[in-house]
Amino acid sequence: MPTQLTPEPKTWIESTVRAYCRGPENALQGPFEEPAWGGPLLGYASGADVLWEAYKEHVGPFHYTPLELFSRTFPDSPVRADELTVISWVLPQTEATKADNRAQTVYPAERWARSRIMGEAFNARLRQHLVDALADAGVPAVAPMLSPLFESRPSERFVYASTWSERHAAYAAGLGTFGVCDGLITPLGKAMRVGSVIARWTVPPTPRPYADDDHQAYCLFYSQGICGQCISRCPVGALSADGHDKQKCRAHLTATRAYVRREYGFEGYGCGLCQTGVPCESKIPTRDDL
Repeated sequence: MPTQLTPEPKTWIESTVRAYCRGPENALQGPFEEPAWGGPLLGYASGADVLWEAYKEHVGPFHYTPLELFSRTFPDSPVRADELTVISWVLPQTEATKADNRAQTVYPAERWARSRIMGEAFNARLRQHLVDALADAGVPAVAPMLSPLFESRPSERFVYASTWSERHAAYAAGLGTFGVCDGLITPLGKAMRVGSVIARWTVPPTPRPYADDDHQAYCLFYSQGICGQCISRCPVGALSADGHDKQKCRAHLTATRAYVRREYGFEGYGCGLCQTGVPCESKIPTRDDL
C-alpha cells in the first residue's frame, strides 16, 4: 500500500468519490441548476473473485477479468489477481428526476434525458478523476469503460454484449442483482447509473448479501413470481415474462432522439420508464411495496 494514502483504503476512496460528486461537475445543466445524481453508494470486489471467470461463460469469453484488463494496460508491471480491487459505485437519480420520469408514458422527461447524456458524461469524468487521484497517490488504476480495450461485441445469446460490464462489476461488488429489464436493483433502487475502476490496491471486498448463483434475488418477478410492473411500463413491449428484448429497446432509444431534440433542444436520448414508477425504483422491493 502506498505510504501517501491513509491506512484505511475505503475511507480514502469514498472521500475522494463523494467529494467529486458534491462538486460543480455533477450537474444536469440547461434550465436545471441542480445535481445530476444523488450521493453515491460504493462497493468493492477482489480481482481474484471467482465471478470474473464465471462471466466468461455467462457474458461471453471476451469479457475481461480485472487481471486481464489491468495487465494489458500496464504490461510492464506484473501483478497477481489478488492484488487488484474493483471499485464500483452506484449514482442514483435524484428525486426530481424520478418524479418527472414517473409521469411519462412514452418518452423520457427532460431531467432523465439530461441525466443520460450530461449525467453519464459526469460519470465518465468521475472514473477519470478517481484514476488520476489514485495515480497521484502512487496507485496504478484503470477505468475499463475509458480504456481502448473496451468494446461492444455481437452475442448469440444476448444480441450484443461488451468486454466489460459495469452492472456485472457492481453485482460482484455486492451492490445489487438483476431485474426483468436487465437493470440492476440496488439498495438505492434501479433508477441509477454505475461505474467502476480497477486499482492495484488491496481493499477488503464488500460481502455479497445474495448467493453467487442467485443473480435475480432482488427482483420480485423472478424471486417470488409477483410484480412485473416494469413490463407494463415499457412503451414498446420490449419486456415480457421472457425477459428483455434488446433490439426493441434499442430501437425505441434511437427513436427518442428526435423527441429530445425537438422538445428539449439538445442532442440526446433516453427512456428509463422501466426504472421509474415501479417498486424497485428507489429501493430493494418487498411485497409491501406492491
